[in-house]
Amino acid sequence: MHDQPATRPKIAISACLMGAEVRYNGGHKQSSLCSHTLTDYFDFIAVCPEVAIGLGIPREPIRLVGDPEVPQAVGSVNPQLNVTRPLIEFGEQMAAELDDICGYIFMHKSPSCGLERVKVYHANGASVQGSGRGLYAQAFCARHPDLPVEEDGRLNDPVLRENFLTRVFAYSNWQQLLQKGLTRHGLIEFHSRYKYLLMAHHPVQYKTLGNLLGNMGLTSVEELGPRYFSELMGALKKCATRRTHTNVLQHISGYLKRVISPEDKQEMQQVIGQYRHGIVPLVVPLTLLKHHFRQHPVPYIAQQIYLQPHPENLSLRNAIL
Repeated sequence: MHDQPATRPKIAISACLMGAEVRYNGGHKQSSLCSHTLTDYFDFIAVCPEVAIGLGIPREPIRLVGDPEVPQAVGSVNPQLNVTRPLIEFGEQMAAELDDICGYIFMHKSPSCGLERVKVYHANGASVQGSGRGLYAQAFCARHPDLPVEEDGRLNDPVLRENFLTRVFAYSNWQQLLQKGLTRHGLIEFHSRYKYLLMAHHPVQYKTLGNLLGNMGLTSVEELGPRYFSELMGALKKCATRRTHTNVLQHISGYLKRVISPEDKQEMQQVIGQYRHGIVPLVVPLTLLKHHFRQHPVPYIAQQIYLQPHPENLSLRNAIL
């Protein structure tokens, strides 16, 4: 199957998740997934915005206060401590500096790094209805709207973990394409490799993006490329389902119908059916398909990202039913 990126993608991460003792109480929130499992495949760049803007370790905790849409970050004991502006400015600064990362893993519920559902309070300490986003994370993400981002806790879900890392590798592949210089041919070739992955994640966008490239006419590739990529990343954010995976497996198995025996065809359909009914995980029909394509290579299928969107040793699809 196709090659993975030659260089390891870079992922920025909240420093406490890598075991750095940078939290307000001098502790950490080490994630074994990030600090052990994933370090073989990614180069992590650890960032703690609260320490970076000059707050000490240990320190008074901060919290979000006021309007959930535009909260202030203030000290939970001493509300005169207001670090709203420094956190936002540091987010903008790091967004400019970290322009070669392919993903970001944030610490959940953090007033600086949380992506969603961060508690917001009234000045008197009562909880505000609704929730906010960490100020650093919000400022950073506003500058990189297509960047794959996720919170540490959600990565414990095998479907969300696989989805995030699929997007990280897609982002990395696109960056490599841009480094070579984007051409019309290169864009169409890139899309061709992502067709079945797109079909699994978002069948409607699969057709929309196909039409976008099919009707590019005189539109310049400089104009079309960013629009295409933004829509691709938006589509991949939607998690593939058992139904959409089954549809793709059926499409791909169609390339074998003239070359494998009736018994093998029957087994293929049986295994895809078992996956569709939740009896076996996704890796089972995929392994059988890859076996047959090794015996009967089809160049178009060999280049499909769907069959191997991330390194096999990560075993990300083993837990996906």
